Amino acid sequence: METLKASLRMAVRFSEVDSMGIVWHGNYVKYLEDAREAFGNKYGIGYLSMVENGYFAPIVSMELKYHNPLVYGDEFIAEAEYVPCVSAKMKFTYRITRASDGLLVLSGSSVQAFLDLDRNLMLHSPEAYAKWKKEYGMNL
Repeated sequence: METLKASLRMAVRFSEVDSMGIVWHGNYVKYLEDAREAFGNKYGIGYLSMVENGYFAPIVSMELKYHNPLVYGDEFIAEAEYVPCVSAKMKFTYRITRASDGLLVLSGSSVQAFLDLDRNLMLHSPEAYAKWKKEYGMNL
């Protein structure tokens, strides 16, 4: 089974650091969101396409482990990797590494559930998502 992942390179902006000069912990979630959005754009399963296909996929669980800090001006790579699963949900793992030396900054994971456009929980995968999984060989 092919591994599906996307990454992007970014730089820490001044507005993202705290009084100690390191990235404020909450900004890492934004970096992961950017990586997940890059994944959706790369593989044709972005947020706008979800809505066009009649569903939402909000985060219902997220786990993060901070290994090393980033500081103002650091360039880094944020990566999102899809984790296939049988259940009606989407799972991702994440890594953020410092671009200059590959130092692991953060690792984590998230789970997204499916809601219809009336915001009701969907107990089965949306048809468009099931088709997407099949297209990429992610049917388990």
